Amino acid sequence: MARADSLAKLAFAYGVHLTRRRLTRPRSQLAKLLETYGPDGMRPLLPEERERHPHLIGCINCGLCALAAGRVGKVHLPELASSYMRLYARLGEAASDVEGDSPDIEAAASACPVGVPLVEVAAIVRRLAAG
Repeated sequence: MARADSLAKLAFAYGVHLTRRRLTRPRSQLAKLLETYGPDGMRPLLPEERERHPHLIGCINCGLCALAAGRVGKVHLPELASSYMRLYARLGEAASDVEGDSPDIEAAASACPVGVPLVEVAAIVRRLAAG
């Protein structure tokens, strides 16, 4: 009998929970999220950047962009679209890579076999790194 009583209490509590969820307006947790992760360099993408994000991270790390930009050993262009667009803590490092001695990002993007728009990626990296 105790088990049936426990199941009845659990079912009632679950019903109250579902009713409360339907009647209570959900609160945005975005401010808390940004407050928590802001010091780590995480910044929200703009809506158009979020829409383009799958195209921006398609890098296969072949290194052809670094060869085309003539910056082998100076810039981490092969990692620009693959890791920097995923690991936001490294945005400061990425921003210094795309600034510097003006790497030819247009040439690097044209050499990309998968068509990663490195100019767009560099602009987003600069914006996010600037804060």
